[in-house]
Amino acid sequence: METLIKTITIGIGATLTMDLWAIILKFLFNIKSLDYRFVGRWIGHFPKGKFFHESIAKAEPVMYELTIGWMAHYFIGISFALLLVGVFGESWLQKPTLVPALLIGILTVAAPFFIMQPGLGVGVAASNLPDPNIARLKSLITHTIFGLGLFLSAILLNSAWKAVKGI
Repeated sequence: METLIKTITIGIGATLTMDLWAIILKFLFNIKSLDYRFVGRWIGHFPKGKFFHESIAKAEPVMYELTIGWMAHYFIGISFALLLVGVFGESWLQKPTLVPALLIGILTVAAPFFIMQPGLGVGVAASNLPDPNIARLKSLITHTIFGLGLFLSAILLNSAWKAVKGI
């Protein structure tokens, strides 16, 4: 149970790191990030059997789409942390290292490239956007930041855990 709690906490921390990165990009460089309302809209259409859209922005809005989108964002972050611990084991939780966390972060860019972006109507790896390479680079950097967040969250969690246990 302790492993699960730690892993969930690390997933939340890594997702927060990614969100902090998005805030920095927005306020310092006026670079917009993904609108989670559209993720919620996309997911909100799943029960109707609709998984792919020509344009998610033009799709019918769904109730609570923003909430659904943000909840999915954090659930996915937790899932990727579970993947990290599943692949590299509990020993990684005890002594986190940067390379496995970055590897998982970078590899998880496959999810938006091959699942979410086609579903939202922007094509595989954002191929339907006016400048797909910029979108791809943003996704890759964001997922790398997520990987860094996995590592930093694990380090912080271990320090906090030791302090609480009086070690």
